[in-house]
Amino acid sequence: MDIAKALAVIDRLRRGEYPAQRTGTDVGTAGPGYRIAELETSDDFWEDDGSRREATAEQYELDRDGLGERLTGRWGPPQVFSLYSVLERTLSGEDVPEPWASLSGHVPDVQLWRAQATGPWIALAVSQWDKELPFQLLAVVTDVDPP
Repeated sequence: MDIAKALAVIDRLRRGEYPAQRTGTDVGTAGPGYRIAELETSDDFWEDDGSRREATAEQYELDRDGLGERLTGRWGPPQVFSLYSVLERTLSGEDVPEPWASLSGHVPDVQLWRAQATGPWIALAVSQWDKELPFQLLAVVTDVDPP
């Protein structure tokens, strides 16, 4: 992973206005109060005995942690925020705000920073929608407080 490129994408996510409605971007998706970048995407695992999947999961966690070290240098240690209860609340019909509701369906937890006391939240996450599907390293910038 190119950490300098990933940091540049995160810096770009922090600038400008958020769109009025959900839309695709050149690096991922955005909506009212948030932007999500897909920093890395692996191959899928349809023809894997599980060993390649495990190695890829480990590599994506290492990439997240390496990038997280750079963000820690900027904003201090992250909070680790579990999205399990957010998923449970979403599944029970609660209206959970985006990007948290969508993220909870494929991200177990995020490393979370606040750039300033009133600035946006910055999160890093490893995503996988299902065991055969690719892993993604995601960067999220949002003004929406974690639920």
